[in-house]
Amino acid sequence: VQLQASGGGLVQAGDSLRLSCAASGRTLNNYAVAWFRQAPGKEREFAAVIRWATGMTVYSDSVKGRFTISRDRSENTAYLQMNNLKPEDTAVYYCAARSPWMVGGRWTSADFGSWGQGTQVTVSS
Repeated sequence: VQLQASGGGLVQAGDSLRLSCAASGRTLNNYAVAWFRQAPGKEREFAAVIRWATGMTVYSDSVKGRFTISRDRSENTAYLQMNNLKPEDTAVYYCAARSPWMVGGRWTSADFGSWGQGTQVTVSS
């Protein structure tokens, strides 16, 4: 599956931003689609994941309550709605896909084989 991330930009603290991840190449019914982020000098960090078939979601503690992952099955596109952004959210955001969904898994970048190209999100204070 091919993924294309978009929607990043420069915003101020407290603002909102929505990222998109357009998928092509195959249907995603048996897939998990996730968002990761990587700040300069840091490891790639899990943010959120959605089970394509059911809409089940999992979030990291750092984004829970502020970010919402969703998907539009007709558009084959996943979204990450980011509200109340903080300077520490500044990073390159990547979408990723894997099959199948991991039950009880701890989501890491090593679990995903398909990646989008990344989109920069910068939050100024």
